[in-house]
Amino acid sequence: MKLRPIEDHVVVKIAAAAQEKTIGGIIIPDTAKEKPQIAVIEAVGNDEDLQKIVKVGDKVLYGKYAGTEIELDGIKYLILSKSDILAVVEE
Repeated sequence: MKLRPIEDHVVVKIAAAAQEKTIGGIIIPDTAKEKPQIAVIEAVGNDEDLQKIVKVGDKVLYGKYAGTEIELDGIKYLILSKSDILAVVEE
């Protein structure tokens, strides 16, 4: 199944979860883990301004509580609007 965002939305693939264990060896339960805030863009909507800013494959930083999380074929995705994207991560 493939997602095609509309207007000023993007579909991003959520990055790997935070560490399972601290340096001291304490195991962190799922409820206490920090939600990752960097994701890779999988699809871009048809908004011309948005297409000038980001493209498929870009890594972006997004707001902590932004977007709508979905799961397709066992992979977690997030649908974000243009205003949820805070920065493009360049390496």
